[in-house]
Amino acid sequence: MSESITPVAEGPEEFLEDGIAVAFSGGGYRAMLFHLGAVIRLFETGVLRQAARISSVSGGSITSAKLALEWPRLTDRAALFELVVKPIRKLAATSVDVPSVLGGLILPGGASERVSHIYAKVLFGNATLQDLPDAPAFVFNATNVETGKLWRFSRVRARDWSVGEIARPRFLLADVVTASSAFPPVLSPFVLETRPSDFTHVEEGVEPALLHDISLTDGGVYDSLGLETVFKRYRTLFVSDGGGSLAVDASPPADWVRHSRRVLDIIHDQVSSVRVRQLIATYVAGQRAGAYWGIGSDISNFALADALSAPVARTLGRRLISTEPQPH
Repeated sequence: MSESITPVAEGPEEFLEDGIAVAFSGGGYRAMLFHLGAVIRLFETGVLRQAARISSVSGGSITSAKLALEWPRLTDRAALFELVVKPIRKLAATSVDVPSVLGGLILPGGASERVSHIYAKVLFGNATLQDLPDAPAFVFNATNVETGKLWRFSRVRARDWSVGEIARPRFLLADVVTASSAFPPVLSPFVLETRPSDFTHVEEGVEPALLHDISLTDGGVYDSLGLETVFKRYRTLFVSDGGGSLAVDASPPADWVRHSRRVLDIIHDQVSSVRVRQLIATYVAGQRAGAYWGIGSDISNFALADALSAPVARTLGRRLISTEPQPH
């Protein structure tokens, strides 16, 4: 494969399997709800049941983790709505960010622990990665701040390829999702409590300090679409993009905090756009099959006889919805 159209980090190309993989992007609550619609549609068409792996980052990991936890009980559409859709909608009505930030400033433990508590209360309880199904393989991605690499969680392993791995990890699902969605700077970092003895494999020459209490941030920092763990393995990729759009600002803030945030948003927007273009190029070149859809996609371009009504003017407006904490 040409490196010019490889939308993931450099590395040896794995043998491609004929299975189906699904990827859910980041984008906070906006993405969480957008992917919920995608899950319903994929479930109704039967595609979801055919997936071999489901990868997610950030807001996408909230929806994906609830889907994973309830997977064995999703016998029909009614069960999907009762066990996944309704709880996610309940979380959407719950303010997480602002109370968590304020609580983290006042109380011990930081903002990320407040977020994990809310996720556990509303969605996951005391479930761990070992409560997830063997198949499909659900992968939740965070970014290792210490190495600058992807840190992935699954039922089988938790790992950073440059550090090592923990086999059959028993991390709380609420903590895993918190790490994947630890949006910087207010909800980041999430400190994953680990010891060297937890690792079942360590790469040669790794400093022992990298095996203690790993500092993680939002998976979208490294991979905004959640592609890294599926692109090099599967031929058929269904990618749901709930990411936002950078709004034009004729008077951008000049103070260093908000100005720095604006610059980071520009960087993230450009990197995400490049990944999308590269992904679509692989479809066009016949190197991958599947589909990509985003909040800004014009549904008429898909030429579907049974497409739901989604006026592009309204969907484009949804892309501009902020996922940053807002005071109440």
